[in-house]
Amino acid sequence: MAVWNLGSINIDNVYRVSHLPAPGETLHAADYTQGLGGKGANMSVAIARAAARVTHIGAVGPAGSWTVERLLEYGVDTGHIATLGDQATGHANISVAEDGENQIVVFSGANKSITEDMVGAALSDAAAGDILVMQNETNCQKYAAEIAKTLGLQVVYAAAPFDADAVAKVLPFTDLLVLNEVEAGQLMAAMKRELSELGVPSIVVTLGSEGSKWMDVSVGSETHMPAIPVTPVDTTGAGDTFTGYLVAGLDRGMPMLQALALATQAGALMVTRQGTADVIPDLKDIEDARLA
Repeated sequence: MAVWNLGSINIDNVYRVSHLPAPGETLHAADYTQGLGGKGANMSVAIARAAARVTHIGAVGPAGSWTVERLLEYGVDTGHIATLGDQATGHANISVAEDGENQIVVFSGANKSITEDMVGAALSDAAAGDILVMQNETNCQKYAAEIAKTLGLQVVYAAAPFDADAVAKVLPFTDLLVLNEVEAGQLMAAMKRELSELGVPSIVVTLGSEGSKWMDVSVGSETHMPAIPVTPVDTTGAGDTFTGYLVAGLDRGMPMLQALALATQAGALMVTRQGTADVIPDLKDIEDARLA
């Protein structure tokens, strides 16, 4: 079938510094790199590299045209990414210290200026059985989920960055919820209910070095998927890679446990690489790595 991703597109500006700046302090960076980022863009790249068809629904400003070109190069359908002349492209300014600590300032920009018309126009091309995936870095999430359910799409929601109100609005339309252990705790505290009582039929909770668990709420079962031991270099984008591969596997008709195993391999390989969207592994990379 096909995947439709209502997702953020960011420009990641990364500065290598000796230490994180104190209030009022000016630092000279030892190195600077710029790359494609944003949870949405990361997931679209992962889905494409996992050999699934993905259309990205999003927006950039005039200076972000290269991010759209980069997504296209990676195999993402960019026909529903709008360029908004009065908006800045979303971006993150990231300072990384020698001890590995980081400091991040994110500006949403065009990611929060997506209109319902843009979403509706994109999903009018969708077919029953397709998948809509979303994260919490854009607007129009509830609207998109409602339209998707009306059209017979499966709705996958990655509840990050976590915001209880945003998640609550989307939950009634969600078929698969993906979140990490901390976010799961925050959601249960906010909703005052267990995950199994949220009305979502399928939930995947990532557990870091412990792997992940899949809750098939519809039948009351819970399955643990162990992690693959690797030496991490950079965990940035690993969760997005995991989710993208999981969605791609399901879209390609894999049973959930097979899709989870593939996603686990992709996430494990991703943490051994420095960077975000530009270094997300493809299927051949995973096969060559032979991660057990």
